[in-house]
Amino acid sequence: MTVRKFIESIWIDAASLVIISILYIVPFVFIFLTAAKTPAEAALFQFSWPSQFHLFSNIREVMMFGDKRMLLAFWNSALLTVGSVTLIVFFGAFGAFVMQRRGDRVASVASAIMLAGLIIPPAVVPTIFTLQWLGIYKTVFGLIMVEVAFQLPFAVIVLRAFMASIPRELDEAAIMDGASPLRVFFTIILPLLWPAIVTVIVVSAVFIYNDFTLPLYFLPGSQNVTVQLTLYSFMSQFSSKWNLLFADVVIITIPPLIMFMFFQRQIVAGMTTGAIKG
Repeated sequence: MTVRKFIESIWIDAASLVIISILYIVPFVFIFLTAAKTPAEAALFQFSWPSQFHLFSNIREVMMFGDKRMLLAFWNSALLTVGSVTLIVFFGAFGAFVMQRRGDRVASVASAIMLAGLIIPPAVVPTIFTLQWLGIYKTVFGLIMVEVAFQLPFAVIVLRAFMASIPRELDEAAIMDGASPLRVFFTIILPLLWPAIVTVIVVSAVFIYNDFTLPLYFLPGSQNVTVQLTLYSFMSQFSSKWNLLFADVVIITIPPLIMFMFFQRQIVAGMTTGAIKG
């Protein structure tokens, strides 16, 4: 192969790599470098190497800020994420199973409602009134219900598309052997849904963990702080600690980054299998 043909064969890959580096890697490097600078250097917002490397001291200061407020934020975010994702997977799998195995008008109406849930934007004020009427406003449980309501349509659509690749003959054979519908779901269908379930878990967990607006609206209060709301701790009208702010960003970026590193293959499998076979 000549040099010209080799260049022609890889130029698309090389251009894609450059674009991805500019869009994703360069901003993260800028955040990392700014988090390692002194307050004066960070305020300049220059893409340069810090004169003194203060990353670990800045991270330690962020973790100790406000009587270890970051630890409380991690606890609230973990409780919110785990509780929401558990209910999303549970109700999403049940709903997808029923809608996929039933081909009547009720299933069509339910599918239209799920699709509308992805399109129609959330209404903040009516939701606050509803939570106040139920007595769960400013509580983690109330925000969990809101997160489940917003993420459930995505989960149902993904799980239903994947479930279309599971033959109906498995259900029929199990029912002929005397299995109840619940036993069919838990012993046969649910284990086969694992790739799609991993996709729903990772995508929903990262979205809920990184959510800023919903905790701001529906979970106010200093004791209800989440990791994203801790960014307000280092910003004010008259002064901002940019080095600590970017160090905070580095800290809260680590958990979702680890999730994507370990489950990226399962995410791709869960998103594509249903589209190919369904």
